[in-house]
Amino acid sequence: MFTGIVEELGEIIRVTDTGADSVLVAVRGPVVAPDARHGDSISVNGVCLTVVDVDGDVFTADVMGETLRRSALGTLAPGDRVNLERAATLATRLGGHLVQGHVDGVATITAREPAEKWETVRFSLPAELARYVVGKGSVTVDGVSLTVVDVADDSFSVGLIPTTLTLTTFGRKGVGDPVNLEVDVIAKYVEKLLGGTGAASAAPLAGRS
Repeated sequence: MFTGIVEELGEIIRVTDTGADSVLVAVRGPVVAPDARHGDSISVNGVCLTVVDVDGDVFTADVMGETLRRSALGTLAPGDRVNLERAATLATRLGGHLVQGHVDGVATITAREPAEKWETVRFSLPAELARYVVGKGSVTVDGVSLTVVDVADDSFSVGLIPTTLTLTTFGRKGVGDPVNLEVDVIAKYVEKLLGGTGAASAAPLAGRS
């Protein structure tokens, strides 16, 4: 479980094809890697990955084919920056919202509108996820807990302050770039309890590679 508060911008060092419908990624993260152990969970651009090995400030993780297909991790290459967050503990401040690291879908950035104190960014919204995204609600984009400003039939927008632009990958992404989406898990549980059969609750989710 995570909170969607990014701890640092990491860097992809290697992406190794293991030849078994999966890859091994090596990520440099001076903040999150040194105290990581085999089996720990680290969110990489919103995808919960399991640490395989740690060497100084670099950790490695296996990413299975299902995760590559259902998230934007398959587009990563050496040198790319990624949002990193260690799993929450019982003593963690819940500065964002409850985030599982299970990607529900992939969206793209459709517009960026700079302003004096913030920037409005609009994302596409897959039809099967639209019911879970509401104005002033929470959504996780590339592992970042964000508050939705407004929602249209096929898109939504968020407002990003300078700190978010500086400390996450959003300061580097442009129109057309893919991002990982995780909708609020509480909404999916409520739908199921009320007898709904939403696509996001029924489909397998990307994460825990």
